Amino acid sequence: MRLLPMTIAVVIAASAYSVPVKANDQLVANICNYVQADDKNRLRSKLKETRVKLRNVYTGIACDGESLLRFAMKSGANDVGSFMAKRLSTDELSAKEADGKTVLEWAQANGHGGSEITAAIQERVGG
Repeated sequence: MRLLPMTIAVVIAASAYSVPVKANDQLVANICNYVQADDKNRLRSKLKETRVKLRNVYTGIACDGESLLRFAMKSGANDVGSFMAKRLSTDELSAKEADGKTVLEWAQANGHGGSEITAAIQERVGG
């Protein structure tokens, strides 16, 4: 009978630990297409269908060599970019990317400082 409580404890402990999910190539292609097309509804549906949370795969996805938020800004995908900004943690929004700049720093330097996405990120991070 001691096996059951031990098993339950192990299951609870394992479920509390979250590992970032690695997205497969087809999922990444779909996400990039939906971001480029500014199709928030299809992006939400795909994430729900595959049972993936955006914050778990955000750092592992690059579209044309850019993070999802940068790609959304370049594509003029304000609806999707604002949606993503609301779903990501403030730590992810404030993190420096491969080039050493945060999304906000990159946006200001590349002429996207006045975009809706930048405003949504600033609202989330309190800046």
